[in-house]
Amino acid sequence: MVREHIDTTGVALKILIASGFGAGKTTLVGAVSEIRPLRTEELLSEAGQMAVDAERAGREVVTTVATDFGRITIRPGLSLYLFGTPGQDHFRFLWDELSQGALGAVVLADTRRPGHCSPAVKYFEQRRIPFVVAVNCFSPTGPHDGADVSRTLGLDPGTPLVFCDARDRDSGKEVLIRLVEYAGRVHSARLLDPVG
Repeated sequence: MVREHIDTTGVALKILIASGFGAGKTTLVGAVSEIRPLRTEELLSEAGQMAVDAERAGREVVTTVATDFGRITIRPGLSLYLFGTPGQDHFRFLWDELSQGALGAVVLADTRRPGHCSPAVKYFEQRRIPFVVAVNCFSPTGPHDGADVSRTLGLDPGTPLVFCDARDRDSGKEVLIRLVEYAGRVHSARLLDPVG
């Protein structure tokens, strides 16, 4: 009997997917993950459902209460572990645990309410965790202006801003590639100038 050799010497990089409530974090993790994602969702309470946009009224709405987890293999020996953070403020304490050892983060901006991801932007800026802002264009609200989103969020000029559709695997993979490239440059620069 021939046994398949499993390489256990690979590198796994931790990526966070963060934003406010309902921006598409669970959708993005599910779209790009090569494994069935681990999800920790619960139905919103009646009060929580009332807070959801009118567009979603009448449907059962779920929210992530701990984390979503997925995995994608970039190449043999290199995988990304994806952790979708909960979007509600009272679960924000989990972010500190999840961010330990993270290479970087994707902050999803919802085109209907881009300011809802401001707390995530501030969180990663304060902790000096490299991040990209991915504008999730699943909502047909007209043309999207990257400069407007950057101004709304008060992004530093060097912070990458990309447009994506969180439902589309290829679009999600492009976002992750941009993040890994950007985070690699940031971490390399910090190694060369640890004080800066």
